[in-house]
Amino acid sequence: MKMKNEKIVLAGGCFWCTEAVFQRFDGVLEVRSGYTGGHIKNPAYREVCSGRTGHAEGVQIIFDPETISLQTLLEVFFATHDPTTLNRQGNDVGTQYRSAIFYTSEAQKKEIEAFMDFLKNERIFEKEIVTEVSPLEVFYEAEVNHQEYYNQNAQQPYCQFIIAPKLEKIKKFYSDKLKTNGVV
Repeated sequence: MKMKNEKIVLAGGCFWCTEAVFQRFDGVLEVRSGYTGGHIKNPAYREVCSGRTGHAEGVQIIFDPETISLQTLLEVFFATHDPTTLNRQGNDVGTQYRSAIFYTSEAQKKEIEAFMDFLKNERIFEKEIVTEVSPLEVFYEAEVNHQEYYNQNAQQPYCQFIIAPKLEKIKKFYSDKLKTNGVV
């Protein structure tokens, strides 16, 4: 019997980066950029960028757990951003760039906590992991110009200097798990 698709929201800094990484994996059916974890309804990009809404930039991922495991998604998430910097990723600073995972089931929560315990116990990172783990309450899809950003703007300097190296990293370490339809 086929397992049903699952949903999770990952926030690892700029959602353009996170979207570009995860949409390249086999078993990831959909990736949408947006906002979650804040305190106002239907925030706009400008509001989120101000840092006053409490939202994180994140991506909602719909995935087939028979093709790609939550553990693989977590490995990629922790390998492609810095989970030890509070409210910051590189030059992007503010609560909207925090490291966070928003789960949709108790089973996901347990797996996330076990994985993070493993990272801590094995001292994978030199500094303490500050990734927030919370239940997903609501996800607001970002404006259309933020969807498919890298795929439509790959030649822009931000994409070349920040996103492209992350894509090279996943090609190097996860080539056997990437889609073969030319998305990479």
